[in-house]
Amino acid sequence: MSLQDLSTANLDASVLTGIVADQDRPLVFATVSGAHLYGFPSKDSDVDLRGVHLLATSELAGLRYGPETVERMWEHEGTELDLVTHDIAKFARLLLRPNGYVAEQLLSPLVVHSTEAHQELIALAPGFLTSRHAHHYRGFAKTQWRLFERNGELKPLLYTFRALLTGVHLLRTGQVLAHLPSLIEAQGGPGYLPELITAKVEGEHRPLDSVSGAPDAETLAADLLSWLEWLDVAENGSALPLEPSVHEEMHQLVLRLRP
Repeated sequence: MSLQDLSTANLDASVLTGIVADQDRPLVFATVSGAHLYGFPSKDSDVDLRGVHLLATSELAGLRYGPETVERMWEHEGTELDLVTHDIAKFARLLLRPNGYVAEQLLSPLVVHSTEAHQELIALAPGFLTSRHAHHYRGFAKTQWRLFERNGELKPLLYTFRALLTGVHLLRTGQVLAHLPSLIEAQGGPGYLPELITAKVEGEHRPLDSVSGAPDAETLAADLLSWLEWLDVAENGSALPLEPSVHEEMHQLVLRLRP
């Protein structure tokens, strides 16, 4: 997977790198997340850029604190782009919580901007990936399922199973894999998922009932319960540690990176 996978949004890497280069504060990294990372973007999907910025020491030591989170949005030839970055300290705290969402951002193969510090964070991954990530993926899947029950759209349904398959894969292998087609290839999944991925290309908010031969509610509910059970089994049998082991390494890295 590479930035060329963003062709569905009629973007090229130069647009994204130009946006990243125009930020007020130095960036540790910027990657693409969301539907493009997950492997099911639509023709009208926006592009989610995520990353880490560095607050200067002067923005932390006085009375006026710099922003821990910065959000910006653009539109390029009809495609919406948004960039959300966290200060390195906030991002490190989220990684150690643990939070699968930020781990996926850090480890995304869709890299727009990288630095030596980015590579150092990646190298710490074995020390912050834990069996407690099951809680993140279980909760995220249930939230997306409730959204699907309300709106009946393909997007939250695919997000539900993407989260479950990613969680099971992480707990079994110790590797973060967020790309749903690759997850299906690696460990299987409900047989209708590839067809639903193809169908979602036509629209970000396409309803499930517009897809010919789509699974019924009973099938979906049964598969949800099955994969929640697989997540429980994977958590109980995981070789991953219960707690992160790199608190001090993260602390020292944050101190060293301060401008």
